[in-house]
Amino acid sequence: MPSKESWSGHKANRSAVHNSKQESRQQDLLLAALGMKLGTQKSSVTIWQPLKLFAYSQLTSLVRRATLKENEHVPKYEKVHNFKVHTFRGPHWCEYCANFMWGLIAQGVKCAGLNSEGLYRVSGFSDLIEDVKMAFDRDGEKADISVNMYEDINIITGALKLYFRDLPIPLITYDAYPKFIESAKTVDPDEQLEILHEALKLLPPAHCETLRYLMAHLKRVTLHEKENLMSAENLGIVFGPTLMRAPELDAMAALNDIRYQRLVVEMLIKNEDILF
Repeated sequence: MPSKESWSGHKANRSAVHNSKQESRQQDLLLAALGMKLGTQKSSVTIWQPLKLFAYSQLTSLVRRATLKENEHVPKYEKVHNFKVHTFRGPHWCEYCANFMWGLIAQGVKCAGLNSEGLYRVSGFSDLIEDVKMAFDRDGEKADISVNMYEDINIITGALKLYFRDLPIPLITYDAYPKFIESAKTVDPDEQLEILHEALKLLPPAHCETLRYLMAHLKRVTLHEKENLMSAENLGIVFGPTLMRAPELDAMAALNDIRYQRLVVEMLIKNEDILF
């Protein structure tokens, strides 16, 4: 009959053999998963292919994680831009912002500029518009509003509209307001232009020069109407209440004047080369 010591040694040996077989089985499973099970006669290409795929998957995962981490720092407004989508064949640079766009035959974005659909009608992000306003209040003419800072053109157009809305005295002043409205109510086109010309003389020089420059810009916007869908009438709807406000506090009278405000700006845009 075996002694207690010999039985304990035999049990330890069996446990060691069992553990060795289990480790060997796990290694075989791992090698089989990689296509490298011992005892199989496979070419070196077959053996190394799974390792290449495994390394490639790990590299792809690292790149993807790095990209996601980098995208966390991208401003949210860049994700909702007003760019048009184009297909480029070969390396291409945007003629507006001079940024390089990657891809041989791939979809990319292209700055729309004056061709941006709904220019001045589409609103930008209000928080970023306030940033532009604060930049001008802080830095004046040195404020950076380049495409590197604000890629969405609607942020810049929104800041411009905000500036005119916040003026304590509108660009078309309260004193000149009745004369401008009179021109819009006039039926005869020649008489309209004559009254408008008289109304412009009532504006202070700084107001008149600013209005002239703005109307020249809006006239250029209408030259791209096929792309941006912004006619002189549409721009009049946007800028009418922005550039002129009724001097009286009567809400009903101010509401009735909105259509005439639109007509005033529309006429100023269409006849910019004659009136200024």
